[in-house]
Amino acid sequence: MTAYLPRLEAVIFDWAGTLVDFGSFAPTRVFVEAFAQFGVTLTLEQARGPMGMGKWDHIRALCDDPAIATQYAARFGSLPDDAAVTAIYERFLPMQLDKVAQYSDVIDAAPATLAEVRRRGLKVGSCSGYPASVMQRVLERARAGGVEADCVVASDEVPRARPAPAMALRNVIALGLADVAGCVKVDDTAVGIDEGRRAGMWTVALLLSGNAAGLTHAEYQALGEAQREAARGRARAVFAPSAPDYLIDTVADLPAVLDDIAARLARGERP
Repeated sequence: MTAYLPRLEAVIFDWAGTLVDFGSFAPTRVFVEAFAQFGVTLTLEQARGPMGMGKWDHIRALCDDPAIATQYAARFGSLPDDAAVTAIYERFLPMQLDKVAQYSDVIDAAPATLAEVRRRGLKVGSCSGYPASVMQRVLERARAGGVEADCVVASDEVPRARPAPAMALRNVIALGLADVAGCVKVDDTAVGIDEGRRAGMWTVALLLSGNAAGLTHAEYQALGEAQREAARGRARAVFAPSAPDYLIDTVADLPAVLDDIAARLARGERP
């Protein structure tokens, strides 16, 4: 009897910093603006810290930061509880809806990479830390730029978002896939890689197009090779605790990774 070997079936992509919004600036800038309305000053670096989580959970994590909590307490006389987090989230959400399309240009390599994924007979799944209402704005902009997925799962469409595996596994169910070992999760955040690992998938971390590097596309293009390698080093350190299977600069480098994963599956390897 021939031993069962899973085959490569699908790639499940993140959105901001992966397929759209080079540098993942849409959420970070709006977090800064939303907290400012409560008299709390955030740096972009602080705002990036919990990136990839659902947005309520992201705000909860920010409010648990002692430096941020101290500012809030100085203004309101108490540490931010869940009601305070919800109040900030309710201020954040309409601002995000208003501005997300402004920052969600398609990443240059994304259309060609998705075309190559489909040429190989693979399905294109996706998930995001954005809630569904925000994702609708992102998807409209992405379609106009030639990027579309076969499945889209938002953070508020599952009981627990990243780093839990629910969004990735909902893709598996919706796409009718046979084995999680035939899936590749591509993400620019550590919690997104954790999500893929918990779902039993191969994981590919993006070093330079997303949250880990925090570069605009113009800044990325202007980097010399030594500067680019330094940026890679900083991003590798961010991803190290999550232990992704592969690290690449942008989705432009994904096809070679898919070749390697297909070969490893054929040898009987699993994630």
